[in-house]
Formats: sequence, C-alpha cells, structure tokens
Amino acid sequence: MSEQQPGGGQDRAADRSAPDPGGEDAQQEPGSAPAKTRWAARGGRVARGALVGLVAGGAGLAVGELVAVATGEASAPVAAAGTWAISITPTWLEQFAIRNFGSNDKTVLLTGVYVTVAVGAAVVGVLARRRLNTASILAAVFGVVGAIAAVTRPAAHTSWLLPSLIAGLAAALVLRWLTILSRKEAEPSAEPSARRRFVLGTLGTAAGALVAGYGGNAWIKKRYNVSDARAKVVLPTPAKVLPEPPASVHPGVRGLGPFFTPTSQFYRVDTALTVPRVDPRDWKLKIHGMVDRPFEITFDELLSYRFEEHDLTLTCVSNPVGGPYVGNARWLGTPLAPLLRRAGVRRGADMILSKSVDGMTIGSPVEAVLDGRQAMLAVAMNGEALPEKHGFPCRMLIPGLYGYVSATKWLTDLNLTTFASSDAYWTPRGYSPQAPVKTASRIDVPKTGATVPAGTVVLAGTAWATHRGLAAVEVQIDNGDWREATLASSDTPDTWRQWSYEWANAPKGSHKVRVRATDGTGAVQTSVVQDVVPNGATGYHTITVTVS
Repeated sequence: MSEQQPGGGQDRAADRSAPDPGGEDAQQEPGSAPAKTRWAARGGRVARGALVGLVAGGAGLAVGELVAVATGEASAPVAAAGTWAISITPTWLEQFAIRNFGSNDKTVLLTGVYVTVAVGAAVVGVLARRRLNTASILAAVFGVVGAIAAVTRPAAHTSWLLPSLIAGLAAALVLRWLTILSRKEAEPSAEPSARRRFVLGTLGTAAGALVAGYGGNAWIKKRYNVSDARAKVVLPTPAKVLPEPPASVHPGVRGLGPFFTPTSQFYRVDTALTVPRVDPRDWKLKIHGMVDRPFEITFDELLSYRFEEHDLTLTCVSNPVGGPYVGNARWLGTPLAPLLRRAGVRRGADMILSKSVDGMTIGSPVEAVLDGRQAMLAVAMNGEALPEKHGFPCRMLIPGLYGYVSATKWLTDLNLTTFASSDAYWTPRGYSPQAPVKTASRIDVPKTGATVPAGTVVLAGTAWATHRGLAAVEVQIDNGDWREATLASSDTPDTWRQWSYEWANAPKGSHKVRVRATDGTGAVQTSVVQDVVPNGATGYHTITVTVS
C-alpha cells in the first residue's frame, strides 16, 4: 500500500505534474533541449530536498541543544553521538587521532559528527520528495538512535533520552512542513506566494535553528559554569612549603622549554568530549569495595586533611618517542595512602578501580600507593586550583605510572578490587593493566630538519624515568661514539631532568643525532622500537640537522 501525505494524497502526487525522467521525454537524444530541461528540473528538486533536509536536521539539533540545558551538556545529541563514537573507536584509530591531531582530536571528531549528520539529513531530505512518510520516520529514528547512544553512556541518567528524542521529533515535523511547501512551490500552476512561503519558511527556520543552537549552547555553558566556584576555592596550606627549585634545573639554552610546564601548555589527552563541570559543593568521593570501613568525603572534608606539595612529571602512554604528551608541574594534594588505611584494605585487594564523574575508569596497583611514594588526591597545580580540563575539583596522581593507570581526572569513586576480577577502560582495548613509566629522552633543541651554523652547536632536551630518577644522558652523532651530556640539577626522582651538550666543530652537511638516558637504577634506555600500545613507546629519539 502506498504511503499517504498528511492531507490524504499519495506521496508522489505533488510530483506527477513534473516531467518524469523515465517517461516519454526520456527517449529523446541526450543533447536535446527537453532532456536538458528535464535533468535541470530533477537537479533542482534534489537540491531543494537536500536543503530541506539540512534545515530540518539543523532545527532538530538546535531543539536538542535547548532541551540539554535542563539535562546537561553531555546529553545533547551531538555530544552524545560523539561520546558514543569515542567508546567504539578501535585502538589504532584512537592512536592515529592523538598522533595527528593531538589536543584537537575532539574538535576533529565533533566536525566529523556534524558532517555525518549533515550528509544524512540531506539524503533524508531528498528522499522526502517522493517518500515523505518514510523520510519522516527515518528522521525520528535518528533521534531514537541518538537517545540510545546517550543513555548507554556510563554516567548517563534517564533524562538523557530527552534531547535526542525531541530533536528527532522536531526534525521530522520540520521536514514534513518544508517538504510540503517545497512541493507546492514546484507545481507548474503554483502562485508566486507559494514560492515566497517556501523561501521564507526555509530561511526563517534556518535562522531560528542557528539562534537556538548557539543560544542553547551558551545557556548550557553558563548554567553549568563552575568558574566562580573554582575561583572561591581557598587552597589549603601544605604541611611543608616546597622551596622553588634552583635555577640550575634549567640549562639556560635558548629554545628549551621551562622546567615547569605552564598550566596553559600542559598536555591534555582523555576521552571527555565535553569537559565535566563539577561544582565542589556537590562533589563526593566514595571509597569502598574490598575494605573494612567504606566511607565518603565531601570537598570541604578533603580540604581539612593534611596537604603536601610535590613536583611530578606526568606522562601519557600515548606519547610517541620524542613526543609532546609529557609535562612537569608542582601539585598540591592530600596523601592517598592514609585514606586507604582508614578504609582498611582487605587482604587480596591489589587494584584501585578509580572512576571519573563521566564514567571513565582507571586501574591502579594498590602497592604503588602504599609503598611510600607520594601518591595523592590533587586539588591544585602550579599554585592554582586545578583547571576544569585537568580535573577540577580533584584528581588522582601516582608517581612512576603512566596517566592511564594513575591520573584519574574529575575523580569521584575509589573501588578496592583485584586485577583478576575487574577491567579498567583501557585494558579491553589492548593496553596493559599495569604500566610503569619507561625511561625516555627527547631532543628539543634544535628541532628536527633545522639548519644550524657551523662551529659549536648546542643540543638540549629533556629526559625522564619517573620515580627512578635520571643518572645520565648521552648523545650520539652519525652512529659515532656515545658522548655524555651535561645534566641540569635534579629536583626530585619524580621529575624530568633537562640536559645540554656542546657539539664542538660540527662539520658542514646533514647529520643524525640520537639521545638515550640511564635511569637512577643504572638501567639504560632501550633501543628497541615499540609502539605506544600496550604499555608505552620505546626507542631512541632521532633528529636530522643540517650544519651550514
């Protein structure tokens, strides 16, 4: 049975007066005027259909954004679809995005979601010209799919169904309305007013969608803004204030970054498409699982504990050899070990399964918290409350481990369990459940491909072996002997060390320069090349320089 228009006519009725490409005129020679006219008319219908679909899709997204003002930014249709896409992204593609787009990977993902929605909306709009009911159902189905994607996220609430469902319904209604207007204005007997109604309806809806979409997004950011709450946090005074490290921790080589990474330049690699905005007044940390005395603490209670400062270099497992995903900062936090002892960790519990407010889970070894290192719940970095994108109001830090097994941002839950019975987010994706930071070194000056003047060439860079410390850095030029570089002063075994080397009488021509480090235990950095999966990249960082 054929589908019906809202007014009772068949879907194709409005197009019967238009030339049929498969009808009599289609037998004409391709170059004849009637055939050209027919193809032009068909192209016009396709273009109008695509335009209607795009406008309807945009209107749906805008409505969904407005509904998300009540349900939260992460529940908005595009954010929900993007977060779902991240959850199903294979490891190789995730690493490709990090390697090629860095901190802009989420912008690229969002762009991809918008492009996908636009293409789908345009196709549905074209379909609506002949199958309006089918196209309307498809538009609504897209909303249902978005709702399922939203509500199945780890931190989702039932209310997260609403933005995408209502967005799909709105898109279907706008699609029907504009398609009917488009059909009427395309009829041979149509009056000029019919064309005006279609043009005004399309332009008006598009303008309204833009205003509603941007307005809704701005409203969300204002409603869930925690900048004022962050500014009001009074940081506790540490039990012992650390002095500033001596100037000798930096070699003073031009072009070499500072010893402490500025907070604004500190790397960010995570799966949060929208940065969680957590009001400290609502924040709680639950410690439970294989413990004798489970408990919860509020942010005010957390601030009443003993606090300490610690300089720590944080490294992402996705950092390639010589890569940028490593940073050094001064952190302020309360020791984590006393909290675990207060809870009473039971025999056999060897894993802390920590959870972020957005549902991300990270597995850390209990031993690494209780063995005396300065594991902490941090509330500040570089003298200021944690920025939102770095985990405000509280994050976990455990020296000596890659971030994906130690540095949970927006922390809200600590579940004492076992590695045998529980998997954190990254483990099923091919990463090792435990991952100590590997000894690594990097040449920062000069950059690879640079041209430097003949004479004495100064090389400089950074090396780290978090929690083991650095004993030496060596440089090799053109496969020659390894030559010891000058290490800058050490701060703590948990921070990187910067180094420099004066290459005297550098001959003209192209040269390869390599670097390697020796950690505080005497182990030399391995030359074996390994990708970042499953537990961190290895190999020597190598650059090419031209001496002119």
